[in-house]
Amino acid sequence: MDVPLIVALVTFLAVVLASSAVFLYFNSREALQTWRRRADGASGTTESEGGPTGMAEMLKEQLQVVLEWFGKFNQSSNVEEVRATRRQLINAGYRSAKAPIFFLGAKLLLVIVMVGLLALIPAKMVGFPSALILTFYYVMAAACGYYAPALWLRRAIGSRKDALQRAIPNALDLMVVCVEAGLGLDQAIGRVGDEVKLAHPELSDELNLLALELRTGMSRQEALRNLAHRTDLEEVRNLVALLIQTDRFGTSIGQALRVHADAMRTTRRLKAEELAAKLPVKMLLPLIFFIFPCMFIVLLGPAAIQMIRVLFPALGGN
Repeated sequence: MDVPLIVALVTFLAVVLASSAVFLYFNSREALQTWRRRADGASGTTESEGGPTGMAEMLKEQLQVVLEWFGKFNQSSNVEEVRATRRQLINAGYRSAKAPIFFLGAKLLLVIVMVGLLALIPAKMVGFPSALILTFYYVMAAACGYYAPALWLRRAIGSRKDALQRAIPNALDLMVVCVEAGLGLDQAIGRVGDEVKLAHPELSDELNLLALELRTGMSRQEALRNLAHRTDLEEVRNLVALLIQTDRFGTSIGQALRVHADAMRTTRRLKAEELAAKLPVKMLLPLIFFIFPCMFIVLLGPAAIQMIRVLFPALGGN
């Protein structure tokens, strides 16, 4: 038999067996989940009447079970690597204890999905490749599926940090107003977290978690350091250092926050000016290779056509 046919057949059988195992696993868990819901006081008829929301929740739970099952096979034994993954997930806003397991499970699941999708493509559509080329395709598909969650996580961290950077100066202004109105720093943090919930949900989530840690009895310095650790932003680290020093030396919190907010707003304006100054250099290559040739064609094209129509007959007649 041909090697590509064997590889495709083995992949197809692996996907079918994995799908069958997942289906049987879900069926076995369904009765257990029903009894758990009844034990907690929730009836099965209420959830069945929930419509699309109940179905979405059930699919979400099943997906989490699958990701957790795959994550156990892909879990690394290196403690530092696990800590780095958990730190990145926390920076992206995923603070669940099972988030690293789900992330590792998503890597392995996407590998199987990408290889399975490639196996379903007819060989005629890819030009009947040889065994070496087909193996290369499978390796590339598996690599794309394995590294896609890492790329997504990097983009999620970047977008969350940008959102926090845009929200911090406005939140500091609100905090200054609350502190100068007579609220304490702990109460001001909780109030600002509630006020910016619609405009800046990322910062509201962090501030509410900070206020919750302060209510549970955690020291202010430790809670603020946890905030800097979760966000991993230079601006937040500077703010945390400022609040810790202000609390330690007993200086005015309102005045310190006002000065820091003005400094952050100035820094943000300077960054915007820097990006604007880089824009002409970035636009130079598109102007030279794409825009200017089109303009020359539009402006000089009719004149060149007219010259060809007038001069070429005259030169040919002589």
